[in-house]
Amino acid sequence: MFRIIRGFAINVPLKTTPSPDTGDLPLDEFRARANELVAWIADYLGHPERYPVLPPLVPGATLAALPTAPPDDGEPMRKILDGFERDIVPRLTHWNHPGFLAYFANTASVPGILGELLATALNSNAMLWRTGPAAAELEQLTTDWIRQLIGLQPGWFGMITDLASTSTLYALAAAREADPALDIRRKGLAGRDLPTLRVYCSDQAHSSVQKAAMTLGIGSDNVVTVESDAEFRMKPDALQAAITADRAAGYRPIAVVGVLGTTSTTSVDPLDAIADIAEREQLWYHVDAAYAGVAGAVPEMRHHFTGLDRADSVVVNPHKWLFTPMDCSVFLTRRPEALKRAFSLVAAYLETAEQDTVLNYMDYGFQLGHRFRALKLWMVIRAFGARGIADRIRHHCAMAQEFAGWVRSEAASGWGVEAPHPFSVVCFRHDTGGSLAESNAHNARILDRVNASGEVFLSHTVLRGRYVLRVAIGNLRTDRGHLARAWALLQQAAGATAPAPG
Repeated sequence: MFRIIRGFAINVPLKTTPSPDTGDLPLDEFRARANELVAWIADYLGHPERYPVLPPLVPGATLAALPTAPPDDGEPMRKILDGFERDIVPRLTHWNHPGFLAYFANTASVPGILGELLATALNSNAMLWRTGPAAAELEQLTTDWIRQLIGLQPGWFGMITDLASTSTLYALAAAREADPALDIRRKGLAGRDLPTLRVYCSDQAHSSVQKAAMTLGIGSDNVVTVESDAEFRMKPDALQAAITADRAAGYRPIAVVGVLGTTSTTSVDPLDAIADIAEREQLWYHVDAAYAGVAGAVPEMRHHFTGLDRADSVVVNPHKWLFTPMDCSVFLTRRPEALKRAFSLVAAYLETAEQDTVLNYMDYGFQLGHRFRALKLWMVIRAFGARGIADRIRHHCAMAQEFAGWVRSEAASGWGVEAPHPFSVVCFRHDTGGSLAESNAHNARILDRVNASGEVFLSHTVLRGRYVLRVAIGNLRTDRGHLARAWALLQQAAGATAPAPG
């Protein structure tokens, strides 16, 4: 049973109770409203289908429903919560809906929600070990659990950031700092006689690589997109050719980004072959495993991970497929000293007696504050366990394979799978025999019709100029019935948008 901490006997002067005008709301009010909210959340998780997964898309509708100015006097929490349920919830896209099959579907699970609640109440800031000893050390433990789950060898440093975009930025910042001849931390990039820096990734890599390069002053033009093969995997020979040509032209290659589970198709780059090139060319090797990294918990999927242990850094997002509420991105690196050189700056007011013997997370990123994200992740892993996590991921992948089979079974009607589907995402489309432009428009109309139903929400991508639909399975409450309904809606929409015969 969860124990209530009554307090400690500390010899301090008695304080008067804050007045209602200067203190917090009464704890009795908190207990009453919190009990109501827990019941509301449980009901919501049990019946999320009561709301359309995608609300009617009317820009400005939420703003129009809310007061334009803050209240002069505080309002009762009961009134505020009523407003939340009336004005906010119906206008949300419901990511916890089992019919959410867009982008990378995810779950805010029960243990994750409880962990987030506790972390919010504690309000810990683990910027320094001293400001959150247990939070800092739990993060070290939990990120190492992730390392073990995905099959990496011991010796990796881990930290939790908000998003994979931040983790990728950290990787490229470390890559830039790993070359001591550049001295960019101290002297910057501008006004110097420096060669142009280059970063390499496939044409299927996430846009966060370019955004990181823009932010770090490397420039989006200096992110070299390497051709992918017929299965949307980076071509190692094309990577080597690009690096060789750039060196001959006077550029300075610093990093290559491989992907384990690309955003559009979840293809896996040849990680081992890329590692060979990165080692030979002395490049920082970062692997984006934000979505599919947790699939390493499934033993029979470990073959996709060959070469991952040779990377300098890896990102895995538990808020994608490890049932952890947004936001939670795990950044792992074998070379934390380069990351620390890129970001560590200890002002006098942040110095502590133990700073040389502990890990201070403020030294490893541009942010000073550091949320207690490890708590919810720790609770999720403990609640499901390694075998339970593997079973759930395996189940999602099996449903994806079944859905792909349904699509293939209707090939005579124009349906087809458009890409490999090693995990829980399927890319597919419907062709009517017209031009590419007509077919693309036809599939866009299918997507709009299906999403307008409010029962399911799908997204799309473009592969080699072809507009492709995507089904992404990742929610713990999605079952075969939801997929069957999505498939029925897709078939209905394809018939409704097909051109008239003759």
